[in-house]
Amino acid sequence: MMRNVKGTFYEKNLLRETTGNTLRPGGFELTDLAVGNCRFQVGDRILDVGCGWGATVDRLRSLYQLEAYGIDPSQRLLVWGREAYPGLPISQGRGEDIPFEANSLDGVFLECSLSLMLDINKVLSEIQRVLKVDGRLVIHDVYARDPRGVPDLQALRMDSCIRSALIKEELENCLQSRGLRISQWQDHSALLIQLTMELIMTHGSMSAFWLKSTDCSADPAEVQAALKKAKVGYFQLIAQKEGREEAEH
Repeated sequence: MMRNVKGTFYEKNLLRETTGNTLRPGGFELTDLAVGNCRFQVGDRILDVGCGWGATVDRLRSLYQLEAYGIDPSQRLLVWGREAYPGLPISQGRGEDIPFEANSLDGVFLECSLSLMLDINKVLSEIQRVLKVDGRLVIHDVYARDPRGVPDLQALRMDSCIRSALIKEELENCLQSRGLRISQWQDHSALLIQLTMELIMTHGSMSAFWLKSTDCSADPAEVQAALKKAKVGYFQLIAQKEGREEAEH
């Protein structure tokens, strides 16, 4: 299940004024990079978990001829997505209960959505279940480059994914324990900085953006201090599902 952030932050639609339908740093830049690095083939079955408007699903189908689908818990975002991309196969669903058969998918994308989910362990177990052996998992998300700052992020009185910034070591351990071998981790924090600058240009300041887009009662100075302490960044991770024998070794 997505955290309440999904309902309040993304459905208010202010982020879209800057990012367009992708609703994340870098737009399609990391999506395209991942398709190339994973070497997906025409017709491969791909699922975007937390698909929002369905922008990635549309791109994977129209540009790369992949058999892509999307699920998201927000009915409002799905309605908007169906209006923007008529006929797109996006439906209501949660990462903790993926409505696909075991060993049926060649790839799963989590683009700025894993940090919004309540039970990350359950989500990753579900992804391991639905991926074929050698299938790829692609994650783009925010993380705390200094985990010592995570408690300060979690204490912020605001609805935002930054409160749930991931910790690299914990995520790596979760993946590896489920037979999902990490083949790539790249820091792309420059994309987060770029988005921050664009939001400032659109809204005048980050404080103004947060106050308009979330139920925020936090002192803007507190927010900035927490972000700085945790050194919040942005990453791309690619992992591959191992076969049983490989996982046992």
